[in-house]
Amino acid sequence: MVPTVFVHGIRLSGSMWGPVAALIHGRTVAPDLPGHGARHAEPFTVDDAVNTIVAAIDSVGGRAVLVGHSLGGFMAIAAAGRHPDRVAALVVGGCTVRPQGAFRTAYRLMARLAASRPDIADPLTVSSFRRALPAPTAEAMVAGGVRCAVMPEVVAAVSALDVIGELRRYPGPTLLFNGARDPFRADERRFLAAAADARLLLVPRRGHIGVMAETATLAGLVTTAAALAMPAAAGCDPGIHPPTSDLDPSR
Repeated sequence: MVPTVFVHGIRLSGSMWGPVAALIHGRTVAPDLPGHGARHAEPFTVDDAVNTIVAAIDSVGGRAVLVGHSLGGFMAIAAAGRHPDRVAALVVGGCTVRPQGAFRTAYRLMARLAASRPDIADPLTVSSFRRALPAPTAEAMVAGGVRCAVMPEVVAAVSALDVIGELRRYPGPTLLFNGARDPFRADERRFLAAAADARLLLVPRRGHIGVMAETATLAGLVTTAAALAMPAAAGCDPGIHPPTSDLDPSR
């Protein structure tokens, strides 16, 4: 099976993908991005995040299925657009929105508030995950540390990123996943139109964070992506669907 590289969300770390990675057959790696986890002292930039992802891909053989949620989805798209030869397939969710206008203003304000009092925002994030998610998923989300202080620089960097343009440059298969109640799915039609070969999975009754509770469904997406990337070698039907999915190439 093609190796898998997982990319985490804002203020979190690679540990968040542990429950999904445990269901994957084959080699997996989930690096911490700059400004996060074990690298929390480093400044965050898109270029450095992409370099981190590429180094992780190289560590598992130079080509991998790339999986990301939220910030991880934006950075996975950027890595795929800039290094398409290294990305066998792209699986991204919680990132099908263009961070501009009122959305960007609101998100910048929230990031500044969180960063101004990390002593409050960090434990509040931990407790909110524990309330919203099953225990194994919640503990994985926070195991590598929560760092709200990095949020303003991340939001500024992502706001300056032409994520649609990056996605257009990636010619491989793309699986988009969103919770049906996720406000970050606002522009998913534009993302579907931009991708060369895209499918969309909507997870019913889930929001932006809640979708991470669907570990079996997300693992099924990764398996599907690996089959799409090399169906002959995998001996699989590339049209297989993960359990409880609403995967539709026309959406």
